[in-house]
Order: sequence, then structure tokens, then C-alpha cells
Amino acid sequence: MSEIQPEIQALLERVATALERLAPPATRAQNLDAADAFIWHAEGDVLEPVPVVNRVDLELLKGIERNRDILLENTRRFAEGLPANNALLWGARGMGKSSLVKAAHATIAREHAGRLKLVEIHREDIPSLPRLLKLLRGADLRCLLFCDDLSFDHDDTTYKSLKAVLEGGIEGRPENVIFYATSNRRHLMPRDMMENERSTSISPSEAVEEKVSLSDRFGLWLGFHNCSQDDFFAMIRAYSAYHGIDIAEADLKAEAIEWSMTRGGRNGRVAWQFIQDLAGRRGVRLEL
Repeated sequence: MSEIQPEIQALLERVATALERLAPPATRAQNLDAADAFIWHAEGDVLEPVPVVNRVDLELLKGIERNRDILLENTRRFAEGLPANNALLWGARGMGKSSLVKAAHATIAREHAGRLKLVEIHREDIPSLPRLLKLLRGADLRCLLFCDDLSFDHDDTTYKSLKAVLEGGIEGRPENVIFYATSNRRHLMPRDMMENERSTSISPSEAVEEKVSLSDRFGLWLGFHNCSQDDFFAMIRAYSAYHGIDIAEADLKAEAIEWSMTRGGRNGRVAWQFIQDLAGRRGVRLEL
């Protein structure tokens, strides 16, 4: 036995080393006073401060006034310690869903200096959400957790962990954390995925309900739809006035129409891209 003991010892050490690599890292204390906004990095469990957030002023978001007012009020209640809902902003691309979340945070953060933190988590880091919530739980701050372009594809089961974290787990969502997500899909699942569940399941209605119930965890649903031509012009006018671009109204409309036709549609993103082109041609610097 004494001759093989060193071999066994070496084997046990290799197994222990491998297990240590597989184990999740210990959650480290974070300085949430370092900034008003952070990006969560699951690898290493790090909250990276964001000194300057890429955003637009709330008043520049045109054509979505009703959604703006609803989300702003929900965020304000949360910052003040009152009941508020998780929010799902869903619908047409380029209509200001993520811009609205960031602008609402900036507005409320000014009202409650240092009180409301914005924490962005990437879609691929959703499985690490329980670790992030453990870090934020108990902090003497209100944290707005934000996931942009959230959706789930075939064979993706991480939505189940998100469901549990939002409301269904033993601990539940921390009282000082709220979750906002944007998505092009109302139910966060592709339609063909839901139809496949319906056609192959022994109990189709229960299978579809399992998928749909994820979006039910968001108490606030805000739909964003393609904008009208009037809303598109309102966006263009607001941007040009804000940045001091001197151009006649008739010329602005004509150029905006031509730009939207080349892009095959009208939305907030197209409006901003037009303004960048217009400002560049006229030698105007854009500062947000």
C-alpha cells in the first residue's frame, strides 16, 4: 500500500484542483457608490462602473409619450421605496425601448441623487442572475436591473431560472431590486417555438403556458409600435432643435422623407441616423 500512496495522493490533488476551477467564484463586495450605472460581468462577478452612460434626454423621445410617463412613474415609485412592477418593453425595433429605460433612470437619479443605480446584465449572463441578486440584496440602495434585447431560442432553458428569480424562488426578488427588459417579442419566445410546443406536447395548453408564464412575471407591459410620419417628423424636429442645426422646415421634411425611404421605414433609430448625417454635412457637432 505504501508504494501506491503517492499516486493516490497526486490523483486526489488533481481532482480537488479541477473541482475548484468548476466552482463559482465567491461573490466579492462591490462599491456601489463608484457610479450611478454599472455593467455586470459574470466572469469574476464584477460590477464595472460606467462613468458616462450612452443615452438621450427624456424629452427627445417623441411618439412614445404614454409609455414614457408610465415607466417614469413606475421608476419613481420604486426609487421612493413604494411598490413597483418589473417592466417588459416589447415591440418594434428602433422605437426607443432601451433609450427610454436609460433616460428614465437618469431622470429619477437626478431627483434622488445617489439613490438609484442602473445595472445592465447581458442576455448571455442571465444564468448568473442569482449571484448578482445575492450581491445587491441588502444594499442600502435601489437597483434597476436592465437586460436589453432579452429573448430565448429553441432548447434554451435559462428562462426557467429567470422565472424563479423574478418571483417564483424561495427568496424571490430582493425588495431593493427591480427588473426591466426590452425585447422584440411580447412573450420572449419565437412563435414557431411556442407552436412546436403546442403540437408535440401531450398537454399542449400546459406546454405553451410554461413559455408564456415568463412574460407574466413582468407586471408592466409596454408595447412599442411603428411610428407615424408625424411622429417621425417630431423626432427629427426635436433632435435638430436640440443640437442647433439651422435648416428650413421644408428642407428638413424633404430630406427626412428621402432618408426614411432609402431605409425602408421610420423609427427613432432612423431619425437619429438621419440627424447624424445632417449634422455631419452641416459641420455641427452632436453632444448628448
